Amino acid sequence: MLQKNQVYQVQITDLNNLGFGVAKIDGISVFVADTVTGDEAEIKIIKTAKTYAIGVLLTLITPSPIRCAENAVCPVTRRCGGCVYQRVSYEEELKLKKQYVTFAMKKAGAAPITVNEVLSTYQTEGYRNKAQYPIGRQTVDGRERTVIGFYAAKSHTIIPADHCALQPELFSKIVRFTADFCDRFGLSVYDEKTGEGLLRHLYLRMGASTGQIMVCLVLNGDSLPHADTFCEELRARFPAIASIQINVNRKATNVILGEDCRVLWGTPYIEDVLCGRTFRISPLSFYQVNHDGAELLYNTAKSLLQLQPGEALLDLYCGIGTIGMSLADDDTPLVGIEIVPQAIENAKENARRNGMKNAQFFCGDASDAGKILADCGIRADAVVVDPPRKGLTPEVIAYLAELHPSRIVYISCDADTLARDIVRFREVGYDTDTVQPVDMFSRTGHVECVALFQRNI
Repeated sequence: MLQKNQVYQVQITDLNNLGFGVAKIDGISVFVADTVTGDEAEIKIIKTAKTYAIGVLLTLITPSPIRCAENAVCPVTRRCGGCVYQRVSYEEELKLKKQYVTFAMKKAGAAPITVNEVLSTYQTEGYRNKAQYPIGRQTVDGRERTVIGFYAAKSHTIIPADHCALQPELFSKIVRFTADFCDRFGLSVYDEKTGEGLLRHLYLRMGASTGQIMVCLVLNGDSLPHADTFCEELRARFPAIASIQINVNRKATNVILGEDCRVLWGTPYIEDVLCGRTFRISPLSFYQVNHDGAELLYNTAKSLLQLQPGEALLDLYCGIGTIGMSLADDDTPLVGIEIVPQAIENAKENARRNGMKNAQFFCGDASDAGKILADCGIRADAVVVDPPRKGLTPEVIAYLAELHPSRIVYISCDADTLARDIVRFREVGYDTDTVQPVDMFSRTGHVECVALFQRNI
């Protein structure tokens, strides 16, 4: 039996989607950070459990041929925990993501099913159009300073980081300016333990096609001291900024944004062009963080759906309308349902500005779809769903089957819940034989998937 503090020489035989290399010792899986498939390493056991153990790397005896040079790895990646695949080539990362999706299908009992090769834009840096940075105070070079960065993995300890390879360089400059501004004017930062202090997060968005920037400070309060100076200096340094806002969040919660957004300068939204359509994006609106990846994802969904002239499309979890409007033609009868009121207002405006006269959007839960469709006098010929990570509930799946669409396209951000839902869809008469992974989040452990369900009874 493995014991804590024992040292072993091991061969790393796998790499999981959390970035841990996997070795086997006496039939027990041992997870080791900073290792990759093919490494020969000396490790020390630091934690044991019934079915697994955790080890730390002591010595890399023989590096794997798929390992990247150490100077190519972000200096904070070990503490941040975001870019779990930085130590392997991108080609190897895509193989690992296909392997992860395949295993998820088998584990849930969704096999036999074909998992295609992972589609990608092959953009591995600077692709994120959104960032949410926690703000804190730390001693830096002997002085108490405002720090803006990322939470260390599985903690709320802030890692100061004014640069991230996944974010646009302009974000890094705005981060540095904001930290300096807070120090110049002595602005307080939020303390989770006491509930005191003002600044909680810096929230940035960018329209990849338009270049427009949104700057939003999340406050534990109703106003930002020296707001006029903040706006004036931001605008002078960064002409691409189109919107400066505050978001009020006074709750003792891990949820970043509150419900109240207030414009300090500019418009309450920024704009972007996606799949040939223009969208307005407000702070509370869901919008895919990878513009080019989103176009690849939505075009893949569109080719699977094969929507015919005159067919009506139901878009569940529609957000600001991006998916439905990307899949539909100008005259397609389209009904979108979303539970966030501000997103629905954005969707209505987006449909109007894109000339989609037959598009209607409603604030409600997915289970409201039948009543909404009946009120509109529409029968859904096809459905697209893009649920949150937890997937669809059994009730929503049963309800979709009752609507009796000929086709359902499921966009998933979690292969495990997609696999579970494939099994549930089969129970109500809908099936798929293929899953198409799409890499929206290069260098991280996440992968999107698309599947087309059709009636089999």
